[in-house]
Amino acid sequence: MSCESTSNTVDVPKAKKYESPPSFSINTETDFSAVFEMENGGKFTVDLYEKLVPITVNNFVFLANDGYYDGTTFHRVIDNFMAQGGDPSGTGSGGPGYTFENEFHVDARHDSAGIISMANKGLVDGKGSNGSQFFITYAATEFLDGYDANGELKDCASDSCHSVFGKVTSGMDVVNTISKRNPNTATKPGDVIKTVIIKSD
Repeated sequence: MSCESTSNTVDVPKAKKYESPPSFSINTETDFSAVFEMENGGKFTVDLYEKLVPITVNNFVFLANDGYYDGTTFHRVIDNFMAQGGDPSGTGSGGPGYTFENEFHVDARHDSAGIISMANKGLVDGKGSNGSQFFITYAATEFLDGYDANGELKDCASDSCHSVFGKVTSGMDVVNTISKRNPNTATKPGDVIKTVIIKSD
């Protein structure tokens, strides 16, 4: 089971599109976190791994600060696996208009619940397909790591590889109550993210 794009028939507004990935602008000596405020009043906080995977964190920070995630939903939510969001189309096939390469670190693993990682379509023409979509795990899913159990980089052309870029540090109870949803059969949108607020220390 992987975290690829899917589709459904829910009507949604047109999303923002960008011509290219954001320029690198974060200070990796600063500690970044993201506060997800849900439309239903729930809230959870994610510690971002700016030192381990700076390009991926920079991308997320840019999109969040630009309001890209405001009003998006958790469109694919599977019990005991993960909750996937970050697609303004709500279908699982949308994105920001650009893609960027995978970014892995041996200390950034899908080793527990609460891990936030990039959803993608695998390698496309030999290149990474990361954009705006992400998922949060409900359990350890180390088969999604970019490194194998021996600390060697996996062949992402044949294996599912996803870039971990943070972990939920508070509000996991809110994550656990995100409504389960199969985007292929659902007729209503998933739970709505009101906004994502980036904080730095």
